[in-house]
Amino acid sequence: MKRYQLLVSKVGWSLFTVLFVIVLNFFLFRVLPGDPSRAGVRDPRLTKEAQEAIRVRFGLDKPIINCFTTLNPLKLAPETCAVNPLDTQFFIYIGNLIRGELGISFHTNRPVAGILRERLGNTILLIGAGQILSIVLGIAIGVVAAWKSRTVVDYTALVSSLVAWSMPTFWLGIILLFWGSRDLGLPIGGQVTVGTTYATVWDRWLDIGRHMLLPTLTQTIIYVAEYVLIMRSTMLTVLSEDYILTAKAKGLSTFQILKDHALRNAALPIVTIVALNLGFTVAGAIQIESVFSWPGLGQATYEAVVRRDYPLLQGAFLLLAVSVIIANLIADLLYSYLDPRVQTS
Repeated sequence: MKRYQLLVSKVGWSLFTVLFVIVLNFFLFRVLPGDPSRAGVRDPRLTKEAQEAIRVRFGLDKPIINCFTTLNPLKLAPETCAVNPLDTQFFIYIGNLIRGELGISFHTNRPVAGILRERLGNTILLIGAGQILSIVLGIAIGVVAAWKSRTVVDYTALVSSLVAWSMPTFWLGIILLFWGSRDLGLPIGGQVTVGTTYATVWDRWLDIGRHMLLPTLTQTIIYVAEYVLIMRSTMLTVLSEDYILTAKAKGLSTFQILKDHALRNAALPIVTIVALNLGFTVAGAIQIESVFSWPGLGQATYEAVVRRDYPLLQGAFLLLAVSVIIANLIADLLYSYLDPRVQTS
């Protein structure tokens, strides 16, 4: 019964958070200065009539939520306001969400859902590979460093992780880009080689793999340092407990002690970090995707910010928020499995 109540409570709070994010997501971008219809105002062909047509095309001529509030950036006169209060940008946005629509991109004139679906696949392919490598390597190195505490192995892992974690992502990406392209002949950007015709699907994936090497390596170096530092700190605390000393006195091997007694008790903090990082993976590493020109969700978000593409920004941030909320929910549920005491708290 306790486990069922915990599940209902966690899911309920997650749904409430999603609803709050949906409302915040709408107003967040509309308090920013600027008019999306004037993004290309330097183009002499974009007349005032064309700008007004853009506003009408994307519903920007409608009041945000109420004509008589300060949330009307176009300063519409009361007589121009919609008679039906549901005919406002906010309620149209909510209605589209209920129907599973995320709107039309102001810049590309394409459905936002299609853009996000296309970019999301590229981001998961790139960032997911880096996350998996960093999780496996980070946990393994952190465990070894903690077991070999105050030795050369520990000091080397600690200093290397601190240096890697302190490096700016874009700077490391640029350094690896120069090194990989000059010494290894790897491509400097993109997902595939432009203009290449592939004989088989395997040849295409080999080309994608070559383009993924440098950005994946950048992602792995940055995040493996975080996992090493957290895992090492947690394992040092666990290895100082009395039951670890008892396990050593029983003559258990190092592998048995680490696997059966230490690792599971040290897993709670690492589960939190892994869940959060996997949630943010959906947004993509904006810096990595920008440096290596990877057509992912992070680069799409950056382009949408520059162009004030409200629908694309709303869709990207909503996807990010829901991913983080789901990741936190999974982490909370894993807590009850890894530590049964959570069920009674």
